[in-house]
Amino acid sequence: MNRKIAILGGGNLGQSIALGLESTGEYKQGDIMVTRRKLHGVEELQQKGIHVSTDNVEAVTKSTLIFLCVQPKQLHSLLDEVKAVLNAQQHVLISTITGVAIEEIEAKVGDNFPVIRAMPNTAIAIRESMTCMATRKASKAQLESVKAIFDVMGRSLVIEEELMAAATVLGASGIAFALRFIRAAAQGGIEMGFDADEAQAIAMQTCRGAASLLIQSGRHPEAEIDRVTTPRGCTIAGLNEMEHNGLSSALIKGIVASHKKIANIKKQVS
Repeated sequence: MNRKIAILGGGNLGQSIALGLESTGEYKQGDIMVTRRKLHGVEELQQKGIHVSTDNVEAVTKSTLIFLCVQPKQLHSLLDEVKAVLNAQQHVLISTITGVAIEEIEAKVGDNFPVIRAMPNTAIAIRESMTCMATRKASKAQLESVKAIFDVMGRSLVIEEELMAAATVLGASGIAFALRFIRAAAQGGIEMGFDADEAQAIAMQTCRGAASLLIQSGRHPEAEIDRVTTPRGCTIAGLNEMEHNGLSSALIKGIVASHKKIANIKKQVS
């Protein structure tokens, strides 16, 4: 398969994907093209030899894997623009667009077109993304080829399309939720006497260690919590105070609220 990749939409996620791809060392200069309506704010891409253009048609013509990374309200005009040069035998469409079903894309480009929905997160820029994928018509070989790309930039999971909204919240929005926890933990550290930089460094590495423990051990979070808590200790006192103030409940409610919001995104922009 031709390894040339077009990323249509050079916003935060599109740029993150491009940087992640470039960092693998598996792509030559010119193999990755990012399109954007205005070519400002893409200096980092250009410095790394990633071609940036305003020409979506040229990008599609020169590529095989086409990432759709625009806002939902921009999708239909984008597909209208490039439809004439799309070829179901040559191209695979990979949509990262929140709230847009595969069926809606197929309605614009043809129901025999291989379309894969993928939801990475911005950690893809440093090859630490969690990416969930779903498809209806892509072949096993096409799906495995795209999955292999995402696996090099983190971890990926193939799921049913009906779970893509939930994957968006848990994996993509989840980055923001985790970062807010780190910020809050650092603020607590400052109140206890650490300088801001020190508090943030401790909070960041502690969260990294917690996730790594689960990834490497495969254990349930509560099993690792039990290894830290001791009778009448400071850890259980802190955990209980957080739970009394609704830590778990607030997180769950926030995740569910984000999930409900996705259902309204298309209504708001249509």
